[in-house]
Amino acid sequence: MYKLLLRPILFSFDPEKVHYFTFSLIKFCHKLGLGGLFTSLYKVTDKRLERTLFGLTFQNPVGLAAGFDKNAVLYNELANFGFGFIEIGTVTPLGQEGNPKQRLFRLKDDKGIINRMGFNNDGLDAAIEQLKKNKGKLIIGGNIGKNTQTLPENYTADYLTCFNALHPYVDYFVLNVSCPNVGSHAKLNDKDYLEELIGAVQTANLSFEKQKPILLKIAPDLNDVQLDEIVDLVLATKLDGVIASNTSIDRTGLKATDERLAQIGNGGLSGQPIKDKSTKVIKYLSNKSNRAFPIIGVGGIHSAKDALEKLDAGASLVQVYTGFIYEGPSLIKKINKAILNS
Repeated sequence: MYKLLLRPILFSFDPEKVHYFTFSLIKFCHKLGLGGLFTSLYKVTDKRLERTLFGLTFQNPVGLAAGFDKNAVLYNELANFGFGFIEIGTVTPLGQEGNPKQRLFRLKDDKGIINRMGFNNDGLDAAIEQLKKNKGKLIIGGNIGKNTQTLPENYTADYLTCFNALHPYVDYFVLNVSCPNVGSHAKLNDKDYLEELIGAVQTANLSFEKQKPILLKIAPDLNDVQLDEIVDLVLATKLDGVIASNTSIDRTGLKATDERLAQIGNGGLSGQPIKDKSTKVIKYLSNKSNRAFPIIGVGGIHSAKDALEKLDAGASLVQVYTGFIYEGPSLIKKINKAILNS
């Protein structure tokens, strides 16, 4: 029904406006008491789907990637679509508008999206107020970053501000250091700085009675040498895991015309065009490390087959985003059913 009826209507309007309209629509449906209907339609409950990683037990291995519910306003409702976990954010200390609009573009023929949102979010305090409403339906991850205007010497302070304040409200953390849509991110790709940042966050973690898992989200455009550095970094710092991968700046092989791409401009590419690229990164990290740490696979999952490829490559869990937009909530059910039958 979604792909035949609802998607053609939604896809005829501006993507960012549709995003917020969809949020309102889902909220409205739940106020009408339709949450149970969504659960019956989309949720697969089976003990065989449970996965235990870094001390957390996930109801199933299919999550919603960061960027969809940036401000943690819809996670309770989205839980009824069958996700095993939801990652909110990216959250920054202060709210910020992000990059100028238009900044979100569909590549329909490619089943992709290009975005240059620029960490638009309502800020840390607003996210915490929403997280206080958590009904405990599923695991919540907190994806954290720095404000765009923060000076390089204060990057770590931004991450620590978010980490310390969100610590009581999320189940795991993701250090977002690989977003291509924030122009001031260059320092975050430096290995020495990453060691400093990870060390600072891990030290802060020890100050809490219960420590929370910390993961690193990486780009899909890294070469083998850079991936080797990631493996060394994760092993040396004893990070809890890696999310592979973020959006891509590569435009190779797209069906979209050069004219269309020039019209869109810069931004991170997600969806089907980065499926193979992200799977290759997962496989490399898994093989190189001898599966020494968990990997959450994300990038181009539009079918159950795509998800199984990520899991076969070495991912322990998967996340969807663009595939959720293109395929609808039935995608989560299809993946979970396929996992049970694999």
